[in-house]
Amino acid sequence: MTLQNTNTLKKQVAAYEKSTTKESIWQMINTIGPFIALWYLAYISLSVSYWLSLVPIVIAAGFFIRIFIIFHDCTHHSFFKHRRTNRIVGTAMGVLTLFPFDRWGNEHAIHHATSGNLDKRGTGDIWTLTVDEYLKAPLSLRLAYRFYRNPLVMFGLGPIFEFLLKNRLNRKEAKKKERMNTYLTNVLILALSGLLSLLVGWQAFLLVHGSIFLLAGSLGIWLFYVQHTFEDSYFEENKDWEYVKAAVEGSSFYKLPKPIQFLTGNIGFHHVHHLSPRVPNYKLEEAHTNTPPLQNVPSISLATSLKSLRFRLWDEKNKNFLSFKDVKALAKNRASI
Repeated sequence: MTLQNTNTLKKQVAAYEKSTTKESIWQMINTIGPFIALWYLAYISLSVSYWLSLVPIVIAAGFFIRIFIIFHDCTHHSFFKHRRTNRIVGTAMGVLTLFPFDRWGNEHAIHHATSGNLDKRGTGDIWTLTVDEYLKAPLSLRLAYRFYRNPLVMFGLGPIFEFLLKNRLNRKEAKKKERMNTYLTNVLILALSGLLSLLVGWQAFLLVHGSIFLLAGSLGIWLFYVQHTFEDSYFEENKDWEYVKAAVEGSSFYKLPKPIQFLTGNIGFHHVHHLSPRVPNYKLEEAHTNTPPLQNVPSISLATSLKSLRFRLWDEKNKNFLSFKDVKALAKNRASI
């Protein structure tokens, strides 16, 4: 991709960076309203059976993800025109989804600025080692990495660590504004949780909201994982790293069925989002459709995305992901040479 093509692509997508207040407000209504209704339906279903309540819980988890997308857009200041409005709404959505606005927003901005850069890994991304790094690592690090990359850990324990532990604490380098926002978010989460526990009982609250949270958290981590972990993704050392290439080649186009696309706030158009984070989620599909070069990016479907579960290590030489099994065979071949 030449510099001229890069600049042209940026200009084409820039046309979709303006939010529309009417659309933003409507999205909040058609997201938060159904979520509350489904939450209440799940609660009253408990009087019959927890298994019956799982039906609205599963659907509510989808709307929970959609609420997170609103929060996510606000951290990019793309959901509303004014930064203050984004901050107020984003903080409120962060309370609902258990994410502090400033803490997560700052880490996520680093993710966008360094995604696919092998020399700047470690903030706001999935822990990824190269084949050579893994083979040279001590046994303790290899075991820790294999534990981390286990699907049961990543998508099972991951939401608990991410939501309940990591995001409740401030970063060491956090400034006062970020620290105060984290404290405020934590206090509001405790107050809202306490109020709901008083209204419906703490057992019912944990059964309903806990189930929604765990399911939505697992699916959310899956979405983030699969859109950067596909066979021929993009990773380069800093000297060769390019922002636009990292966006359009290192972020997949996840082709999802329309209902799931709705619930996930169009985040499947992840290549568009990484190219221009200022495009609100409800304009991502339009930007993709009307920008021909973006239609030639790596794409995955629900079926093909499952292959990503076996991708563990990045092969710098061949520019693709490998499984632990592949790397074991590779190591044997190297040893025999």
